[in-house]
Amino acid sequence: MDKFVIEGGGRLSGETEIQSAKNAVLPLLAASVLTDERVEIHKCPRIADVMNMVGILGELGCKTHFEGDTMCIDSADAANHEIPAALAKELRSSVFMLGSVVSRFGRARIAYPGGCDIGLRPIDLHLGGLRRLGVDVAEDGGYIDCSCGRLRGAEVLLDFPSVGATENIILASAKAEGTTVIRNAAKEPEIVDLQNFINRMGGKISGAGTAVIVVEGVKKLHGAAYTPIADRIEAGTFLIACAMCGGEIALKHADPVNIASLLHKLREISCKIWSKNDKIYIESKRRLSPKIVETSPYPGFPTDLQAQMTALACVCEGATVIVENLFETRFKHVPELIRMGADITVRGRSALVRGVPRLHGADVFASDLRGGAALTLAAISAEGLSSVTDLSYIDRGYSSFEYKLRALGARIRRVRV
Repeated sequence: MDKFVIEGGGRLSGETEIQSAKNAVLPLLAASVLTDERVEIHKCPRIADVMNMVGILGELGCKTHFEGDTMCIDSADAANHEIPAALAKELRSSVFMLGSVVSRFGRARIAYPGGCDIGLRPIDLHLGGLRRLGVDVAEDGGYIDCSCGRLRGAEVLLDFPSVGATENIILASAKAEGTTVIRNAAKEPEIVDLQNFINRMGGKISGAGTAVIVVEGVKKLHGAAYTPIADRIEAGTFLIACAMCGGEIALKHADPVNIASLLHKLREISCKIWSKNDKIYIESKRRLSPKIVETSPYPGFPTDLQAQMTALACVCEGATVIVENLFETRFKHVPELIRMGADITVRGRSALVRGVPRLHGADVFASDLRGGAALTLAAISAEGLSSVTDLSYIDRGYSSFEYKLRALGARIRRVRV
């Protein structure tokens, strides 16, 4: 187990490049199973979640390797339809493999997926969508078994605009017979990326980014090379870091459109933000309270930035109400922030954060990916020495996190516990 040792209190300045989006790359890797030709994913981040997904591809019989920062996948000899529990439990996105594996082999077997403990996150919407396409689903002993003959297009109405369910249905229906219409689909940019990737492989998908997605099944998909979109959550994390510490930074390979809800909140607390070409610039001095932050599906405020925004609210003037609408246990970082001097009261899915002049250093523990990032930001803005322990969570979603922060002026180092 590793930890960050951080001497806080400094301002941030400089420039860093944003990685390709974790939440885009993972479904693209799953989609690579849909073809028996070579797939190349450029600028593929070497983060733990990606490497776990690559491990799953290997178990299926795919050949994978990096060429520089390009992940190359050859699924020609893939033959196994089972995803082992040891890998499935490591990340939630293993469930994406259901749609692509059952499409490729006519059957799939997977242990219930794992990932961060931020709530129940049931997969009923995934399984219901697959059943609509003609998949027989059986759940037994912690495993999900799927089987089908020819997948057939259907109309699927999601009770909630689930990102994962939307992507899984797209993967399953890309080569199904006929047309699939997904209503109340999630609108996240990563879904648009999946559509664009599959279309580059010869698919016929339209409507991603809206509430209605239409998938016209094709008989065959071919290989393709693709560069995923930038990681809006990583970009947001660094913007919030600058807002907390003060200073001026630039983010290269970042899209302001995809994080418009965050930029609105940062401008609300007096940050100056502008963009030019593929860069976002932020200057932070005075920090007013953002008043209320309420998570919701895209284009609303992302739940994956809630923890970081809670940390920012701790050092703003006034009080902020944080409302978490998507996951029921996503305030696990709050007790750790309180150890650093934060004034936070949690009631159910809401937290009242009263700003303090400054946080102080403390030894804290990460219990999930975004909570761990939030504690790291709190530590680099705090007065004194801090440590953030169990970096396995942070490594799931951020590549070279400490090196990027150090390049911006943070005094942070990784040590073995």
